Amino acid sequence: MKLSIIIPVYHVEATLDRCIESVLHQDIDDFEVILVDDGSPDNCPKMCDEWALRDAHIRVIHQPNGGLSAARNAGIDVAQGEYITFVDSDDYISPDTYASLLEDIGTADIIEYPVYKRLSLQDKEYSNIDRYWLETKAYAHTYACNKIYRSSLFADVRFPVGRVFEDAYTFPLLLRRAHSIITTSKGCYHYDENPQGITATADGPKLSMLLDAHLHNGMPMDDEYYLHLLNIQMDVWEQTSQPIVLPTRRLHTDIFNGKNKLKALALNTLGIRTLCRINKLIHHFVSPSR
Repeated sequence: MKLSIIIPVYHVEATLDRCIESVLHQDIDDFEVILVDDGSPDNCPKMCDEWALRDAHIRVIHQPNGGLSAARNAGIDVAQGEYITFVDSDDYISPDTYASLLEDIGTADIIEYPVYKRLSLQDKEYSNIDRYWLETKAYAHTYACNKIYRSSLFADVRFPVGRVFEDAYTFPLLLRRAHSIITTSKGCYHYDENPQGITATADGPKLSMLLDAHLHNGMPMDDEYYLHLLNIQMDVWEQTSQPIVLPTRRLHTDIFNGKNKLKALALNTLGIRTLCRINKLIHHFVSPSR
């Protein structure tokens, strides 16, 4: 088996067929599709079973609702492919994406491909994982679904059950087990913008989990990465008033432009605590209900 495609399924009647069809229309033969019905309360369990009857590539797992991480983990546990990839059931894949990726992955452990209107990538191979992390700003696109992974990377890695932003926890663990990663301009993952999704509706406690994932991932940090985390820290402090956990750092302001340059200058001059207070005050006047 060359590729295992794991699709968690929960409350997605309207988009499930589109997702599965996009996967089955890939120009590959040696693959399996693992549909993990995560206790979906709608018609999805029946739809999954009907798809399995229609196409021999499809296997179905039914389990009590445990969340996205538990569903992905269930798929990993039974996957038979040399490689593993994930698709969320409200998203879909452009035609012929997987064929070109599997052809190009070579001896690399991970290949990452574009996300429509969210992420463009250059054709490049990185044997230095730290360089990949900082040069591509991978910390801003730790998405599980726009990558193909050598399945052996998951030998002792699973997604954290009960956590949001689970990708941010898991991707660094996989990178630390990888010898090389390829980025490519080929193929495309189509992400369905969900105004009710975690990313769009994350509150202070959930953003606190995201910040924690980044601060304990063991990956290198430069000034641009730090500023990325500073934005999360300011939102966490504004919404929760929890103690500031981001370590103090003085930034090289000459690498930034526009608002980021002003933010870096303010940080160096005023300190992180004062900057958090100013950020909260600005939001209070601009959006009092926030």
